[in-house]
Parts: sequence; C-alpha cells; structure tokens
Amino acid sequence: MAEQHYLVGLDLAGRRVVVVGGGTVAQRRLPRLVATGAKVEVIAPEVTPSVQAMADAGELTWHERRYAGGDLADAWYVLCCTSDTDVNASVAAEAELVRVFCVRADAGSEGSAVTPASGSYDGLLIGVLAGGAHQRSAAVRDALLDALREGRVSDQARTPELPGVALVGGGPGDPELITVRGRRLLSRADVVVADRLGPRDLLDELPPSVTVIDAAKIPYGRAATQEAINDALITHARAGKFVVRLKGGDPYLFGRGFEELIACAQAGVPVTVVPGITSAFAVPAVADVPVTHRGIAHEVVVVSGHVGPDDPTSLTDWSALAKLRGTIVLMMGVDKLDQFAKTLIEGGRPSSTPVAVVQEGTTRNQRILRSTLDTVAADVVSEGIRPPAVTIIGPVAGLAGELEQPES
Repeated sequence: MAEQHYLVGLDLAGRRVVVVGGGTVAQRRLPRLVATGAKVEVIAPEVTPSVQAMADAGELTWHERRYAGGDLADAWYVLCCTSDTDVNASVAAEAELVRVFCVRADAGSEGSAVTPASGSYDGLLIGVLAGGAHQRSAAVRDALLDALREGRVSDQARTPELPGVALVGGGPGDPELITVRGRRLLSRADVVVADRLGPRDLLDELPPSVTVIDAAKIPYGRAATQEAINDALITHARAGKFVVRLKGGDPYLFGRGFEELIACAQAGVPVTVVPGITSAFAVPAVADVPVTHRGIAHEVVVVSGHVGPDDPTSLTDWSALAKLRGTIVLMMGVDKLDQFAKTLIEGGRPSSTPVAVVQEGTTRNQRILRSTLDTVAADVVSEGIRPPAVTIIGPVAGLAGELEQPES
C-alpha cells in the first residue's frame, strides 16, 4: 500500500513562493497562492495574458526568462508548471537539495508535495487528496462544498451570524441562479421575508423551525405595504433572530432594497447586502437576447414601467430615450406597452424596431413573445402575456434569428 500524504496548511504570507512556468496550469494555481499573501515569483519566458495581467497589476513578479539553477534560493514553496518534463525534473531536484517542498504538476508522485483539490466556504478551506486520483478528489471536494452551501452538511462550530438582516438578491427566479453567498445565508436564517418574485423553490428546503413571512407584491393586486415589511425586518432582528430578506433579482434594481436598508439603519439594525443577478440582464439572456452587441448596441438603459410615460410622477425622459439607438429594457409595464410604444415611435424610434417580451424568465413558466414596436402591445394582449415580464426594445431583440441553422 502506497504511503499517504500528510495534509497540512502552509502560512505563506510574506514568504517567497516560486512558480516555474506561466501557462494555463500556472494560471489556475496562481490566484489562490496570491490570495495567501505570498510573495509569488513566476519564472517563464512566456505567460498567458491572465498571468501577465496579474503581473501588470503587481500581484506577482514575472521573471521573463527560463529557469536557471539557483532560482529557488530563499523560497518556501515551489510549483513546477512547465510543459517540459526535463525542466520540471531539474526544478524538483534543486528543491530537494535546498530542502523546500515542491509540487510537480506534470507528475505529482515525483514531487515532495501535492496540491489538494481545494475550495472555500465561510472561512473554511476544504482540501481533498486522493492519492493522485485528481478527478475523484475534485468530485468529493465539489460535493462537500455543495452540501455545506445548501445546509445538507451541518457546520455546528461555525461562527454565528451577527444579529440583524441579510438583504439577499435571489436572482431572476431559477433557484440555481441565487449567489453562493445568498444561498449560504438563507440556510442560516431564523426568519425569511420573501417576495413572490424570489426563488420560491428554495423555501421548501428550509427547516420547519424557520419562520417564512410572505411579502409578496402581486402586481395590480393585494400587496404587503413597504412599512409592514420594514417593521417585520426590524422586529424580528431586534428579537435576536437572523432575518433574510429574500428578494427577486437584485435588491437595488427597482427592488426597494435601499429603502429597507435605510429603515434598518435608522432602527440600529445591522444589514448585510448580497447583490443578486438582475432580471434586467438575465431574462433577456435566456431568451437569446444580448442587451449589447458589437456594432449594434453601444448602450443599454433599464427603465421602470410602473407608471406611464405621461404620468406626472414619471421621472423618465421618454423623448430622450426615443432618440437612442441602443437597447431599452423595460421592467414591469406590460399593461402600458401601448403607451410606451406610441411614445417611442412618436419620438423617432422606427415602428419596425424589434421587441422581445419574456414572461417569468428563467422559470418553468417562461414564455417568449417576439414582435415589433408597432404591434407588440396588441400581440401581448392576443397571446395572454402577463406580469412579471421583461420587455427588450432595440435591434438586439431581433438577433435570435442569427442562431437558426441554414437550410442545407
């Protein structure tokens, strides 16, 4: 039976670490080495653009030459990452002479150290070794991290969250599109105040002990007042509960997130803000609509459609929007599309401008309507498109046709 490696954590902060080679293997290893605070030096005649960018940013030092004997003097740790077996062997031999641990990326068993499959979770650094079976160690690492992030493996000794509120952007609706941090904080919640547009499927995974408060803002129907939501956040946080405010999309893009932050701050309740993937860009993407595209759209404007263009409370200069040639992403406003389309056409937008309307994007109920500015309002009615929906106006909305396979 082969001898097992001894798994250990190295404090490399401020210590010289030498990486020989600047290709894709080195590129994968360098970010974590840099993050340790090590004084990283790369020795290679050529490096990838990403490695060069790290050198240009001062994150590491690049010696633009081949490895030479004596390069490992005063090093604490060495990685051989070249594609030349002879060079790697020479580096490993010198490392053995100067008694510094050395990793050989090309032949792990030939070095004096090996790099584990590693990842981080909430202050933990997870490392897995499988005796050189890299795919196995990576698979176990990934499974363990997923289990920790989803709460399937308990971290009993973890540092408790500070009492207060986490303002979490849940993404456009697909439960897999919440951020890693957002999902981790959700798994720790004592109380969850959830919007209808958040990733609702994740609520089913919460333990029975978690209190879930429905703060659904149903368009054109019953709604929890913002004051009631603020009060729920503050009351439960002051009671010593960890409260997650789970919102759809990103909290600060037409999500009233900053209003909730202000209310908590004025009440002395600490808040952690976790940005989310905004529906304004994610929903068009899943409908094959890039909000910008080289040579077609050099600007993108995200507009709230909760009030019409002629409403005295509107803060939007629709005449200016009509003069733009790029992309308009209209959030909400499905019931007022006739008003918005008419205003844009009268302001100079061609009536033939492509439009895409995506209902409940990224969810199992997603529907996509493709139209033009002059007919989109009637098409939405005839097709029964309803909120929540994102409307994309501009030439990019017609690019999906480029994906069609030419007839043979």
